[in-house]
Amino acid sequence: MDKSPTNPHRPAARPRIRAAEYLRMSTERQIYSIDNQRDAIRNYANVMGYDIVATYEDPGRSGLSLVGRPGLRRLLEDVESRRADFETVVVYDVSRWGRFQNTDESATYEYRCQMAGVRIEFCAELFVNDGSIGSDVLKAIKRSMAAEYSRMLSNRVFAGQCRIVALGFSGGGPAGYGFRRLLVDGSGNPKAMLHRNERKGLASDRVILVPGPKEEVLTVRWMFNQFVKGKTEAEIAAALNARGLVTERGRPWTKACVATILTGEKYIGNSVWNRISHRLLHDRVRNPPSAFVRADNVIEPLVTRALFERAQAIRRARAYLKPDEELLADLKKLLKQRGRLSSPIIDAAPFCHSASIYVHRFGSMKAAYQLIGYDASANYRKLDVSNRLNQIRQQTIDDLMSNIAKAGGFARYDPKTKLMRVNDEFSVAIWIARRRIIVTGYPRWIFWNRGLVGPDVTILIRMKSDHQTVRDFLIAPVHEAQSAPRMLNANNGVRLDAFLFASLDPVVEMARREPISAIP
Repeated sequence: MDKSPTNPHRPAARPRIRAAEYLRMSTERQIYSIDNQRDAIRNYANVMGYDIVATYEDPGRSGLSLVGRPGLRRLLEDVESRRADFETVVVYDVSRWGRFQNTDESATYEYRCQMAGVRIEFCAELFVNDGSIGSDVLKAIKRSMAAEYSRMLSNRVFAGQCRIVALGFSGGGPAGYGFRRLLVDGSGNPKAMLHRNERKGLASDRVILVPGPKEEVLTVRWMFNQFVKGKTEAEIAAALNARGLVTERGRPWTKACVATILTGEKYIGNSVWNRISHRLLHDRVRNPPSAFVRADNVIEPLVTRALFERAQAIRRARAYLKPDEELLADLKKLLKQRGRLSSPIIDAAPFCHSASIYVHRFGSMKAAYQLIGYDASANYRKLDVSNRLNQIRQQTIDDLMSNIAKAGGFARYDPKTKLMRVNDEFSVAIWIARRRIIVTGYPRWIFWNRGLVGPDVTILIRMKSDHQTVRDFLIAPVHEAQSAPRMLNANNGVRLDAFLFASLDPVVEMARREPISAIP
């Protein structure tokens, strides 16, 4: 048969379909997961005749919720705003789309795509996602299996942690003041001391708590001795701050910090775990003592058991809860002394119970304030502004990561270090500052967070007076950020103002890894 272009009997070429790929892995330890998914999707696309024209990634992101998944959120935004120039999204399997504990939530996001004319395909599943009865039944089962896997994994991890603690090893978390974390091998032989934010590298390794620097150990003993001599937690904290001492996190001492040490059984050698639970994104739950996991005499104690028991007896004697009338009278007295009230002010007052007691007794601090006739609206306005600014900062981080991904780059944000790694080449710290008016009437923006160790680039989001609109962005290299004043003005001089921009496009351009079309 003649296969020339003019031959009317020649079969027409099958048009290729434009598609996007969505990739997700749960932890950064799964270093090959993203690549394996991409390879499988690309092979599937070649067989199906798809052209992958867009990539959405959520590396190191939990599949339990849409929160914290900028890749999936950007996918939904592009699809529903009709910005997407593809008609199919290819995902490796149902679990990569998500392990939502409510399977209807998983279906909701897929339905939103379908309503916008974009279908979801799973390249590693044994069914075709075509809306048939068999497909829908199998997909529903797979969604339930994906959710159940997370629940089973959570139970297995919990059981494993219980066993680790029962054997005398650390159950995780910071060591606490006066202690340090020592890495040991499976036989208990010391390997290395772990510093803050460092983790073990081998699953067979374990972590134990050992006494820290001598100065910290002596300070812990001094705190217990002062307490049994009649000093309060607030007085001990004030004395520590006067001596220039700080907590293990480098922060000033508070009454709550001192109370944590005075009640910590690890200081007499006991390991207690599972006081608070936070499983599968549910609210934190304070567990009853019967649910605690304990291992006694597994840590080298810093104080004697007799001294510890005396301190607990004193705390129980002081824990007398006054009647409501006395609690409110104390609040009125404190308000008269200070002129205003807040949880930190209440916690620092030696004659007041802690703010948590007031919350427990009256339902909330706001309710307690109302009973004494205190207008705390200013407190909550400040809290609302802080919450709003935190949301704007997080949204800015998510948008920046999405824009970097669109430019062919890769960005990963670590909430613990508050640093964003871009293309594994440079790091970025992002802060936000509200607009403040000083006594002279001029606006200022606080820039005290510039001292964070590590970032190559520091970004400060400067807000307008409504605390909702971004004024501009200071994008400064490390040497300029370190030398900048603590309070930025509207005009800071040519040298510093040269780093002010209306958007974060300069950072996106630094991260760009796709060729820019030549200008004709």
